[in-house]
Amino acid sequence: MDGLKAVLNKLRDNEVYKQWFKNPLTYVMGAVLLSILQIATLAVTGNPWGVSGVFANWGAWIFEALGGSVDKWYYFSSAGAQNTLQQGFLNHTGSMRNLGIIVGALFATLMASQFKIKKIKNKKQIIAAIFGGLLMGYGARIGFGCNIGALYSGISSLSLSGWIFGLAMFFGAMVGSKLLVKFFM
Repeated sequence: MDGLKAVLNKLRDNEVYKQWFKNPLTYVMGAVLLSILQIATLAVTGNPWGVSGVFANWGAWIFEALGGSVDKWYYFSSAGAQNTLQQGFLNHTGSMRNLGIIVGALFATLMASQFKIKKIKNKKQIIAAIFGGLLMGYGARIGFGCNIGALYSGISSLSLSGWIFGLAMFFGAMVGSKLLVKFFM
């Protein structure tokens, strides 16, 4: 046990560890890395980076695993959607990317010693989280993308809709922040 503590203490003093895992990246570095990863994603998969559409597939796979069928649902009625569902979870590049994002975020949080379980202050926080999550998920599906697909991928592919989404998201965040402070804090 003492050997492990010595290794961890030595790691905490390492400058490379501090630079890449402990200290946050600059906004410029984050933007450059996101841009490089967007280009790599487009080159490898042939599709721009998207996150929320994959969750619809996850829901369909879970529903089908429980005995349901989504074959008649409009969202999954196209040949492409049916092909994606037939190929399965492990053969879906978007699912692997989303899993990588989740595992990578956990890894980064653990490496930076920032993992915390926070106490829920009151029932209003639970209601706000559930309501906000449902609104975000619904908005992402009717808008054909979350902030990644609609904003980041939209702007990087020179789509006017990405800029409109960004403007609407800015004003929506302002209104949402005011409501959050007024009713839930």
